[in-house]
Amino acid sequence: MFTALVRMSERLRFGGMDPLGDILDGVRARTAAFCQAVLDPPWALRICDEAALGLAAPLHGHAWVVPDGGEPTLVEAGDVAIVQGPAPYTVADHPGTRPTVFVHPGNRLITADGTDITAATKLAATTSAIGFGAEPSAGSTILASGVYDVSSFVSGRLLATLPTVVHVPRDRIRSPIMDLLHVEVGRDGPGQQVVLDRLLDLALIATLRAWFARPAGDPPGWYRAHGDPCVGRALRILHEDPAKPWTVAELAAATGVSRAAFARRFTELVGQPPMTYLTHWRLDLAAESLRNSEATLAAIARQVGYANAFALTVAFKRVRGTTPQQFRAGLADTVPAA
Repeated sequence: MFTALVRMSERLRFGGMDPLGDILDGVRARTAAFCQAVLDPPWALRICDEAALGLAAPLHGHAWVVPDGGEPTLVEAGDVAIVQGPAPYTVADHPGTRPTVFVHPGNRLITADGTDITAATKLAATTSAIGFGAEPSAGSTILASGVYDVSSFVSGRLLATLPTVVHVPRDRIRSPIMDLLHVEVGRDGPGQQVVLDRLLDLALIATLRAWFARPAGDPPGWYRAHGDPCVGRALRILHEDPAKPWTVAELAAATGVSRAAFARRFTELVGQPPMTYLTHWRLDLAAESLRNSEATLAAIARQVGYANAFALTVAFKRVRGTTPQQFRAGLADTVPAA
């Protein structure tokens, strides 16, 4: 199973991915991030670990996710909730329960009076018991949780489309991932942490798929278009080779439809004309390189399809409202278009 999971994860992360795969590539489970906690009511955890995304999934019992300034969300056993950070939020047995334990970066557990109880609550490498012994009672909650880093500027496209709390009921997640996580967390064998991290990555993907596919869902255009035989193919082509000097006519020919029909269909599904989408994607990639590499502006320009640094600067300033140099220096920030 380990080899199959690694291969599945690699196919989702590396070359030839669809747009969702490209955007998720910068969202990774943190090493040693997954754990399950046994919680006896009344209980409330204040999550202040500064993670960009957190996962909460009751394996037994229930939990309320309470974002600051937002509506509480009830998460039943088998459901999955993805919560956007880095702002703190509370997970509790009831929305009115006051937090008694604060979860800090590194999964450090600090009580309200400042006592570090991290070591005292550990039952095993990945299990904690807060407030009572190792055996759960009938009213207790077993909560599986994990956190993700979002290291890629490109992944901001995904975060911009999501609410603070993404809640997906168990019957909508057509994947055995959470069951596999529940089984694996109780083991202590070689390579276990790698397996847990991969499973946590896949749990995020399965949850987002279910969220976007729900009847009341309003997924972003690039996600809706993925399933279209014409536009989906064009999106994959653009993501695989964004630097090529594409034209609408070339994309239409590659997808086997007329230029007019292709342009109309692409704009209808994605919400942007093909060349506008390509421009935004190139600039997302440029922003990623500016923030996470030391490549020269000229080199980045060539990598994303601009003739030179000047051409990239003009496009970046027009679309992002700032220059690449200011963006790299951290003097300005921009949010990717959804």
